[in-house]
Amino acid sequence: MFSDNKKGRDQGSMTDFSRNQNKISEGTKIVGDIISEGGFRIEGIIEGTFKTTGKVVVGKSGFIQGTLECSDADFEGKFSGNLIVSNTLSLKPTAQIEGEVSVGKLAVEPGANFNASCSMKGGVKSLSKPSSGAQKPEPAGAGQGKSA
Repeated sequence: MFSDNKKGRDQGSMTDFSRNQNKISEGTKIVGDIISEGGFRIEGIIEGTFKTTGKVVVGKSGFIQGTLECSDADFEGKFSGNLIVSNTLSLKPTAQIEGEVSVGKLAVEPGANFNASCSMKGGVKSLSKPSSGAQKPEPAGAGQGKSA
């Protein structure tokens, strides 16, 4: 009875890495590349390329310099480089972002420092006027073959 329940839980946790939470504590510095399928909480320093399919939370003491690719990100700390967030980037009042940013959605709280070129991907509609349907209106009476 009990062994069946354990097997069911073990099989689910082996394949679902998005529930895993990794932590880089304050006082830790990592230089290099990180590739993961789990989420991260960053309180230390990362220099290099950081790719994860999970969510990244950067605390007040956290700093990432380089490239970050993730699904969602919450920033209280600092970032410098190329930031690619497929879903939502949330910037808290203490966040400091510099570089190039590509996001699905952007949420910036008052006080955040956002000095970056930003492009938003996804369901953004074009703001330009369509050229195929736009024609100049003709003056009244013009275009009629008969005269009065």
